[in-house]
Amino acid sequence: MLMFRRIMCAALAAGWVAAASPGIAATPVDPSGTWLTEDGRARIRIERCGPKLEHICGYIVWMRAPVGAKREQLLDQQNPDVTKRSRPLLGHQLIMGLAPSPDGVFIGQIYNAENGKSYEISLWRETRDLKVKGCLLSVLCSTQTWSQTVDALPGQLVGMTGDFNGPKPDAEWTRPVAKPPSSAKIVKVVK
Repeated sequence: MLMFRRIMCAALAAGWVAAASPGIAATPVDPSGTWLTEDGRARIRIERCGPKLEHICGYIVWMRAPVGAKREQLLDQQNPDVTKRSRPLLGHQLIMGLAPSPDGVFIGQIYNAENGKSYEISLWRETRDLKVKGCLLSVLCSTQTWSQTVDALPGQLVGMTGDFNGPKPDAEWTRPVAKPPSSAKIVKVVK
């Protein structure tokens, strides 16, 4: 009985110390990969982005119905940026530079091409799935479960982001291209 009391006192003391201590920031698990949305209508490639690759971006790389009733390519016609209204939905960026939070999730915005609006989003890995929580006015929220895929379907974009047959990033999230130093000289070797 005395041993049980000591164990319980130690456990309670440890709990009080943990409760009184400031929380340690959790590192979010990298969600990079290709994910099938909960409704099965699209596959989203999620990868690191930004100048230092410190953010997370997502691109539509496959759509169940990438063309309209007249076999025309679906375009981002509702985009508030008129310069983006002629871009195809397949390959466009919809997850905009999510940043890691102290809570162990990535937070930022997701773009909805159906209405041209952006919404608050948080996403995190949970076992083998990806949880995606979208909110309207930080009050009305809904969470989806996306499943990771490893195969490629017909019509899926498989190229690197920004390359041929790959999704196209928005300019602010494009990876910088290394430029050769301006002092480099071309030397011609004559034999």
